[in-house]
Amino acid sequence: MTNTLHLLLVTAVSACLVGVVLNSERFLRAETDQQSARSQSETQARIRVTANLVILPVTVKDRSGNPVPDLQKREFRVFDDKVEQVIDVFTAEAFPLSLVVLIDDDLKSNDAEQMVQSLRALMAGISSSDEAMICRFDVKFYPGEAFTSDEDRLLAELSTAREKSGPSNAGLVPFVTGPSSHPRGIGEPPVAAPTNPGNRPTKALDDAVYSAAQLLHDRDRGRRKIVLVISDGINGREFNHHTYEEALSALLDANVSVYSVAVGSTSFHRRFARMFNYANSSGGDISYAAKSRDLEKVYSQITEQARHEYTIAYVPQGNDRVSHYHSVEVRTTREGLSVKTRQGYWTVAPVTQEK
Repeated sequence: MTNTLHLLLVTAVSACLVGVVLNSERFLRAETDQQSARSQSETQARIRVTANLVILPVTVKDRSGNPVPDLQKREFRVFDDKVEQVIDVFTAEAFPLSLVVLIDDDLKSNDAEQMVQSLRALMAGISSSDEAMICRFDVKFYPGEAFTSDEDRLLAELSTAREKSGPSNAGLVPFVTGPSSHPRGIGEPPVAAPTNPGNRPTKALDDAVYSAAQLLHDRDRGRRKIVLVISDGINGREFNHHTYEEALSALLDANVSVYSVAVGSTSFHRRFARMFNYANSSGGDISYAAKSRDLEKVYSQITEQARHEYTIAYVPQGNDRVSHYHSVEVRTTREGLSVKTRQGYWTVAPVTQEK
């Protein structure tokens, strides 16, 4: 009997200790989550309150292209117009995304098929704290209804994008040359502008990026602002009302990063030059994917990379006050790492020239 009582007592004490340990672990996890939320909230508040901060999303990768998540504030150096700055805000906390998904509406049949099959996988990279708008473009820009975090609504908009995506049905685009320079002879009929009957409509990529930047301009500064461009890179300059420089200025003014997904054969890298330039100059990245399974992987990688970038912010001191554009460089003191951020910012945006 004594042994039985002793055994029951030991069992009861052990159960109590296990309960105490489990409750302590739950308390510590809850406390850690609350501290993380407070830290992120405080960082976002500092970003919102200080209007003259320059905010830089910064990505750091090792030689294999893998993100490096463990850098500290002291390991970064920031230069504005080649003048080193004091870092006022630094965080490696994950930020919610404001995302414009910009889908090319005029792809070759095979590329369109691969892209359409992959679109649903976009949802895997969008969390409940994010907001997104699904937009399309060809020679025109087709905005979504509004930013939303509603998964069903986003799936419905992606379904619409899948239905619309594919070779254009807009008809042929005239290829126009100037009139003959010689004086017409007696009875000579006027020369009609020739057309290229095999030329199908191209795209106004610059206009689409400009419009996406405008949509993101007034979103909360405490969010990562991202344009995800899914395209084959074709851009018809004659169809754009905004230049590359104007579109890039709109991105930098709104603190928007472009992440480009190059669809189709990667053997024609020159075709993707515009997409590369937007990504490189705005502090984003570019990925190449020809098959739907590759696209599906890329989407989640991009959203996670964007969400977990470092955020560095500073109030400029000693830079070139005469210039309206200021170059930016971020370095790390740790060897063997590559650092990507936006290449600069405007204090006064250049005037948009309508064509």
